[in-house]
Amino acid sequence: MDHDVIVVGAGPVGARLATMLAERGVDVLMLEEHASIGRPFQCAGLVNPWSMDQVGLTNTVLQEIDGATIHGPHHASVSVGVPGETRTSAVCRNRFDEGVVHQALKAGAQLQLSTVATGLLAIDGEGWRIHHRQGSTSGTTTCRLVVGADGAHSRVRHWLRSGRPKEMMIGNQVEVTGFETEHRWLEMFTGSAIAPGFFAWAIPTGFGTHRVGLWSAPDRLDEASPEALLHALMHTSRHAHRFEGCQIVARYCGPIPGGMVRRPVRERAMLFGDAAGLAKPTTGGGIGPGFKQVAMVTDALAEAIHADRLSEPALKKLSRPWDDLRRHQTRARALRNLFLTESDDDTLERHVAVFAQPEVTAMINRLGDIEHPVPLGIEMLRKVPSFRPLALKAGWAMLTA
Repeated sequence: MDHDVIVVGAGPVGARLATMLAERGVDVLMLEEHASIGRPFQCAGLVNPWSMDQVGLTNTVLQEIDGATIHGPHHASVSVGVPGETRTSAVCRNRFDEGVVHQALKAGAQLQLSTVATGLLAIDGEGWRIHHRQGSTSGTTTCRLVVGADGAHSRVRHWLRSGRPKEMMIGNQVEVTGFETEHRWLEMFTGSAIAPGFFAWAIPTGFGTHRVGLWSAPDRLDEASPEALLHALMHTSRHAHRFEGCQIVARYCGPIPGGMVRRPVRERAMLFGDAAGLAKPTTGGGIGPGFKQVAMVTDALAEAIHADRLSEPALKKLSRPWDDLRRHQTRARALRNLFLTESDDDTLERHVAVFAQPEVTAMINRLGDIEHPVPLGIEMLRKVPSFRPLALKAGWAMLTA
């Protein structure tokens, strides 16, 4: 084989895996279809403290964020968070992704840019032959283990017949000047006319700019589009006056896969990050879950690669820690549906009003964790009288997760 591992996709999750494997003596090649790292930029660009600690790329932080103001569909709003306690950071995704890839290269991994994987051919009992195209030149490269880290619409996932993510959201985002938020605070906007079943956001990114966007499920949009909903938020919603004078300086869009695929492990093949359907169902973020997925298996995976124990049963055994990720995703989605997605505007307004009660806000600030929303959701169902009617439905959702 030409390489031990070929990672298709040099985004932050694929590059993080390449780094950790290369540090353990594994020969890794990354294939990236784009000509540069970090583009196109397709997410809100938030990185939580744990994930930042893994890579130490604090020089890529544009704005640390301590909390959020949540706006209900009508009049209610609530601010959660503690000033001075960083909950997440808005980063320059171009520099962040480049930084993670640079760490992989420094550890000994290799990289080919502008290289599109066009097919997989199994080499019985040995590995894979990866067909790829670079400009007008076609070629093949062989490996003992192939990794799909090629995003929400993963080709590798399709070739392996690994199943689909449980849900696929779509979103639209712009970067604007002229919007104002409280220092180190982001804002969230809810309502069926803004983001059906989900929410829109305004995230400060330093230097007087904000990322303003939304996400929703295609089957909830009827004949609308994310672009039309975002235009309505900025021009006709009750918040429109706050966007007067804003200038759009960039546009982004992209899919958000939520819910781990049925078979993230196949014979001599694995899926990571968005390719595996690991975006958080509560926020759509994928870097944190992807980094956790990598950290859970790297030591055992490196040993398996060196010993050439890469059968599907062997890889399933070493990837058992991912079962916790799957269960957490399922429970978080169930709670999100109860509190947000399945609520009409009047119900959602009442939920935000309850969040604004001092004792509930204090509970959110004490237990709230962007990476682990389930303990907070369960505690609110147990201790907040207004939410007790949801407890039976939540209990069933937890039992069936």
